[in-house]
Amino acid sequence: MAEMDSVSSAVAKLYDAYPFPPEPLLDVPPPGYNWRWNWQAAYGFCTGRLPQRQDARILDAGCGTGVSTEYLVHLNPEATVTGLDISQGAIAVAQERCQRSGADRVTFHHLSLYDVAQLPGEFDLINSVGVLHHLADPHRGIQALASKLAPGGIFHIFVYAALGRWEISLMQQAIGLLQGQHQGDYTDGVALGRQIFASLPDQNRLKRREQERWSLENQKDECFADMYVHPQEIVYTIDSLFELIDASGLEFVGFSNPDHWQLERLLGESPEALARAEALSERDRYRLIELLDPDVSHFEFFLARPPLPHHTWDNDEELLAATVARHPCMDGWPSRCVFNADYQVVNLSEADQAFLAGCDNPAPDNTVAALIASSGLTLAEVRSHLKQRLILLSPAPDSAA
Repeated sequence: MAEMDSVSSAVAKLYDAYPFPPEPLLDVPPPGYNWRWNWQAAYGFCTGRLPQRQDARILDAGCGTGVSTEYLVHLNPEATVTGLDISQGAIAVAQERCQRSGADRVTFHHLSLYDVAQLPGEFDLINSVGVLHHLADPHRGIQALASKLAPGGIFHIFVYAALGRWEISLMQQAIGLLQGQHQGDYTDGVALGRQIFASLPDQNRLKRREQERWSLENQKDECFADMYVHPQEIVYTIDSLFELIDASGLEFVGFSNPDHWQLERLLGESPEALARAEALSERDRYRLIELLDPDVSHFEFFLARPPLPHHTWDNDEELLAATVARHPCMDGWPSRCVFNADYQVVNLSEADQAFLAGCDNPAPDNTVAALIASSGLTLAEVRSHLKQRLILLSPAPDSAA
């Protein structure tokens, strides 16, 4: 590994002392899923269709103790996965985690994001959760990762949002002031931070916010250290976020929690305000939502390197000819009550069940047209299933480009 700058060394020291995330090691695959870590689901979100190949190359950039890496392996049985992290201590935990659960299609590298060019080849999916905002130069970091994204590849990113972490930022600064010359002693920082919270009045805004949002996870010192005594943290507003995105040279696909970014959620009761908002540019609309709902503590989104297909399925003929697969992150099937990819409850009718069961039919009996004929669903209901992320579609061969 190349010699680290002072910020990277401090970050590595924190995670060597407090490996993060501190999830337990299991001897079986982890329960549940995050659809953003499933190649089929993530690609479907970004393009509207299933990927044409399953043997994706996946990079977990800043893998920490391997929680996301382990999921990436188990959720993508035909993929090869690479994990890299700046903390040797965190990588040691990640290696043990994956070995114990049988996640054996992964290799780990003790490497800075800045040095990702040392890895061979390009990746179809890059996952970087909670990492770029801890770099001294996030623009350099995102550019380094972007250079490893294959044409038609997708890049999942999670960074902190400034408005929703305002109280966290204040406590970070307070602990830093009181630590003085002891800054960099993370054990001291954790102990001091806990003393401060215990001393603050119950109605103190910082204490209330900690108790409302973070106290359960922050019972673990690793989580408390990551949140309150981190040596490097950059938080973003919509404006600075898109400066970061523009620096990547990649295409912005969209936020992976799109419902949050709907104007109707906030202004639906005011037609005049909603009309004015809809006249704004896309980025100004995002900024307005950020200002009106400042609780969001992070931004989670996808970028892509063109060319990337995009299927809206607005054309009835194209939709009828498409083949159907059940969404890989639908849970509870074949029950009449299932969870969709976002863990939302969906109650299925008999016709819904018949349609979804037909996804197992061999071609050509698994097209939308064939399954509508056998189940009785309408095209509108098929589009509803697609919106609810109960199904994914593949275009007919002559329209797959």
